[in-house]
Amino acid sequence: MWAHPDDEAYLSAGLLSLAVQEGRRAAVVTATRGEAGSWDEDRWPAAAMGELRTREMEASLAVLGVTEHYWLDYIDGTCARVDDAEGTAKVAAIIAGFKPDTVLTFGPDGQTGHPDHLAVHRWATAAFERVAPSGARLHNSVVAAGPIEEHIEWLREINVFDANSPVVAPVDELSINLALTPELIELKTKALEAHASQFGPLVANHPQLADFLIEFNKYETFILAATKP
Repeated sequence: MWAHPDDEAYLSAGLLSLAVQEGRRAAVVTATRGEAGSWDEDRWPAAAMGELRTREMEASLAVLGVTEHYWLDYIDGTCARVDDAEGTAKVAAIIAGFKPDTVLTFGPDGQTGHPDHLAVHRWATAAFERVAPSGARLHNSVVAAGPIEEHIEWLREINVFDANSPVVAPVDELSINLALTPELIELKTKALEAHASQFGPLVANHPQLADFLIEFNKYETFILAATKP
């Protein structure tokens, strides 16, 4: 359960692809179509971003083999203004129908501090508590403690994280700690590249990110937030 097209690729592409390869049912829920994500108004007019990022999302999920996807269809940048009861009800309806044993989403920091991410965290958490099946587990995305921490301040300087994110968790507290194989890294890279209007400009504006993003994203790490009785 994520906020924008490409959140799923950065934070859970490897897990999604692995689940599909193992024959498990996997789905992605996306709150918005990323309408506010234009890096260049001439190349990517804001009026066309929703349609463009919808196509990019479809291409990215196809790389991972994920065939089930749900849009909440809120407008990018407005989730904080949506009544939490409404957002929670939409997510709860999906969870009740899907009956997942595992739910992945943002922690209370929103991973980056983005208001849409914070709203999605609230909705997913409340919906999980309300309707998830017995035994289901809710996991929040975190950064694992270790060498990667030394880069966080630089990532804040280029607006990847805000001053209050990300949550850094000791490795022994992680509930999921997936080290991506070379094959999964390749799939994840292709999934990110499918979000061409986002991944391309980010790397172009910060060339030093090209190799670093792969290093930063070759682990997918979560802490257990809740288990449904």
